[in-house]
Amino acid sequence: MLEKNFQNLNMIPVTEFRQFTEQQPAFRVLKPWWDVFTDYLSVIMLMIGVFGCTLQWVLQGSLISCLNSSVVVYIYKIICLPQRTFQPNETELMAPPVSITPVSSVPVTELKGLKTNLDIQQYSYINQMCYEKALHWYAKYFPYLVLIHTVIFIVCSNFWFKFPGSSSKIEHFISILGKCFDSPWTTRALSEVWHYCKCASCKNNYIPKDIKWVTCSGSFIFSGYKIIELLGMGLICVSYEEKPVIEVPSMTILDKKDGEQAKALFEKVRKFRTHVEDSDLIYKLYVAQTIIKTVKFILILCYTMTFVTSIHFDHDCEPDIKHLTGYTKFKCTHNMAHMLKKLLVSYIVLIFVYGLVCIYTLFWLFRRPLKEYSFEKVREESSFSDIPDVKNDFAFLLHMVDQYDQLYSKRFGVFLSEVSENKLRQISLNHEWTFEKLRQHVTRNAQDKLELHLFMLSGVPDAVFDLTDLDVLKLELIPEARITAKISQMVNLHELHFYHCPAKVEQTAFSFLRDHLRCLHVKFTDVAEIPTWVYMLKNLKELYLVGNLNSENNKMIGLESLRDLRHLKILHLKSNLTKIPTNITDLSPHLIKLVVHNDGTKLVVLNILKKMMNLAELELHNCELERIPHAIFSLNNLQELDLKSNNIRTIEEVISFQHLKRLNCLKLWNNKIISIPLSINHVKNLEFLYLSHNKLETLPITLFNLLKLRYLDVSHNSIVVIPPDVGFLQNLQHFAITGNKVDVVPKQLFKCTKLRNLSLGHNCISLLPEKIGQLSQLTHLELKGNCLDRLPAQLGQCRLLRRSGLIVEDHLFDSLPLEVKESISQETNATLANGV
Repeated sequence: MLEKNFQNLNMIPVTEFRQFTEQQPAFRVLKPWWDVFTDYLSVIMLMIGVFGCTLQWVLQGSLISCLNSSVVVYIYKIICLPQRTFQPNETELMAPPVSITPVSSVPVTELKGLKTNLDIQQYSYINQMCYEKALHWYAKYFPYLVLIHTVIFIVCSNFWFKFPGSSSKIEHFISILGKCFDSPWTTRALSEVWHYCKCASCKNNYIPKDIKWVTCSGSFIFSGYKIIELLGMGLICVSYEEKPVIEVPSMTILDKKDGEQAKALFEKVRKFRTHVEDSDLIYKLYVAQTIIKTVKFILILCYTMTFVTSIHFDHDCEPDIKHLTGYTKFKCTHNMAHMLKKLLVSYIVLIFVYGLVCIYTLFWLFRRPLKEYSFEKVREESSFSDIPDVKNDFAFLLHMVDQYDQLYSKRFGVFLSEVSENKLRQISLNHEWTFEKLRQHVTRNAQDKLELHLFMLSGVPDAVFDLTDLDVLKLELIPEARITAKISQMVNLHELHFYHCPAKVEQTAFSFLRDHLRCLHVKFTDVAEIPTWVYMLKNLKELYLVGNLNSENNKMIGLESLRDLRHLKILHLKSNLTKIPTNITDLSPHLIKLVVHNDGTKLVVLNILKKMMNLAELELHNCELERIPHAIFSLNNLQELDLKSNNIRTIEEVISFQHLKRLNCLKLWNNKIISIPLSINHVKNLEFLYLSHNKLETLPITLFNLLKLRYLDVSHNSIVVIPPDVGFLQNLQHFAITGNKVDVVPKQLFKCTKLRNLSLGHNCISLLPEKIGQLSQLTHLELKGNCLDRLPAQLGQCRLLRRSGLIVEDHLFDSLPLEVKESISQETNATLANGV
């Protein structure tokens, strides 16, 4: 029987519960001391339950012993006769009977005791009946209840590890946490910061009182202060006195494999933070399971204390089995009562301790906001001032990790720091972009200057500052561009371009740029992205700002004070302005050229232009202007006016230009001008007139009274006739009437002997006069797109005309005499030879 019971016990081995109590070693970082302690308590309770169940199964047939309580005492005698050891023979059987000795003469043995008159099978039946009837249910099922409750506790303690909505996040977090903790980049980054802090405090871990340490994410320049940026780690020393710059050895360069692993970790941390911070499911699960365990502890404690007295040794049993045994009352004993009572007391103590731990856990959960985690202490200790605070499940996981070891959070914070990531990117960038590779990307621009354009890099390679002969540096879509002190080596650098590139500049680098930079281009999305140091480049001559200068409430955001830009001559604004920025008046004494390129937003307020008396060039492009602004007529020093791409229909105000004695260039192209007023002749100093891409149909005679006119462009209109008065323009060098409806070229045109560029293409011209040979200085002639049958042979007299400058159909060129073609071709070949 016992062997069978042990076999049944082995059907459910204790090892089956291991999956509930054992977690992978990596999960220990999320097990605070109370969870570990409750796990041990659960194991002890599980052992109590298993031990009780084992006893129940092993002693299943003898758990209770019963005896009938109404027994009769009998005294009886047993007559002992001598035993015979042989068989009687036939003679003896036939002998006469022997007389029997009376009982009184035989010795009698008296037996005493309880006579029940029941056999062993009946008592087995009675024991089973009384086990079910007389024994309290708690005494019977107590070990099983302990086992069930313990399993529930274990499941509750590990539910947040197993729940589908949280398990993947937890596993991902633990995986990243372990890699961040063991990453070589973490160790080297923290060790470098510690080394630097020791240097900065004069190797005594003491910060002098006359130095104020300010943490910020970028570099800022304050007039009158000495500013030192600490290795790109976001630590800035602001001192009221001149302090020597501390030289710190650079970080040991990581090998390529470690660098790639660290970059991958930064990306994983960024994505994990985005994925986890938007919910608090893990926190709610942990709170819910703790509340369930607390409620269950109270429930168990209540009913256990109630039924603890029901487990005792003696039991009275009255089963209805008199017809089987002849008795109605039995006295029973519970053989395991003392053992179960001791187990029960132990279980109550464990449950009570378990409940106290659960209550403490709830106190810890609600005592402070665990859905917020601040790295303030880490920032103070490590000087990573830009480590962001986190929230929701991410914050809760870090709080749990702190209960295991706070060093994990400190090392994990390195991978939340953008400064740390940028430093790693810089190291990897320097590996990839060597001096030789950068030299291959240097080109010469249209101004014959050496130019380097870097696009979509993670930073500025250090080797860039070794290109000492560079004239122009363009940085585009580089999120963490840092200009270090090494830029002072680039003595030829006078032009910088920052396209969507919020550059940070060290103090020494700023001093160099302030004294040497002449031209700066900044393209941005919001005006706040313009670096503050831009407004302190005192020797800057040209500033180009391209981006949104309007705020959300549709009011123009004033630029920072431009007063310090004392040498600025050219200001170029490409934005969506509704008025000219008021701070531009700070530049009015020395600004020579102002360019405003709008994106179609109507420029309404222009009165501020009246204050810019020294302005020589003004461009207002795509500003939705319908007339020439009156404020322009006050600019007495204006020499060039460009109103390209507006909605101007009439220019009757052009007569007011007579007061602008220095105006020599007027650009009204890409508008909707229908006619040129006769008063155009009052602008006597006009030398350049651009009227292309309008709706002109005629050219007034007074236009040709502008005897100083050298450049006239009326292409892409609807002009039908070129007035013969064009011959009065003796100084005309460029005449373009391409894309009109002209059918006759007047001979008077060829009196303009200074013509160098004549564009007659895409008209209806059928004959080109032979007098074209009088244009001895002609270098460019466009005739393509007309109705010509042949070209005059007098083209050979245009000694400066080359084949590349003659824009005409091939068959017309072939119609020329052979000597003319050879003459033009020979001159072309000679020019090419001289160029080579």
